[in-house]
Amino acid sequence: MSHQPGKITQLLGRFRQGDHEAEGELMAAVYGELRRLAQNNLKRERRNHTLSPTALVHEAFLRLAGSNQPDWQDRAHFFAVAARVMRQVLVDHARRHQAHKRGASFEKIDVDKGLVYAEGKSAEMLALDEVLNRLEQQDERQSRIVEMKFFAGLNFEEIAEILSVSSRTVKREWTMARAWLHQEINR
Repeated sequence: MSHQPGKITQLLGRFRQGDHEAEGELMAAVYGELRRLAQNNLKRERRNHTLSPTALVHEAFLRLAGSNQPDWQDRAHFFAVAARVMRQVLVDHARRHQAHKRGASFEKIDVDKGLVYAEGKSAEMLALDEVLNRLEQQDERQSRIVEMKFFAGLNFEEIAEILSVSSRTVKREWTMARAWLHQEINR
């Protein structure tokens, strides 16, 4: 995570209050970390993915800075929301890609390999999104934990801070969520 947590929290507050200069400063402060997250997400995508890390960051930031922005509490909350937005961007991109491929079927993904969908195609991203949406219906906190761990690369302590629970609770929920996802994916 960024080494400027206080600065980012201050910028988020200024941005929330309508300070337009804060938007540019915020982008500069978080760009490196968002780009690292984007690179990690795209490493798990298909090899010929048309979205670059820079494009993913820019699309995610545009969505984050949009009119329906959440009331970000701090840096950790911002990056948790950024993880969800990057997931949405990748899923939207995968849907557009699949629209061009008639008759494409979903392929299985392997939770035991860290929810990796790198070797596969857009269909795997859509399958992952579908399974995570089902998990969210069953247990929203577990779904958020998977999303923050997988898409944002947050560690257990950072996730615990965002969710206001202990890191032991996050680890336990992560284990249960992985087991549930593994069962659902292997159906």
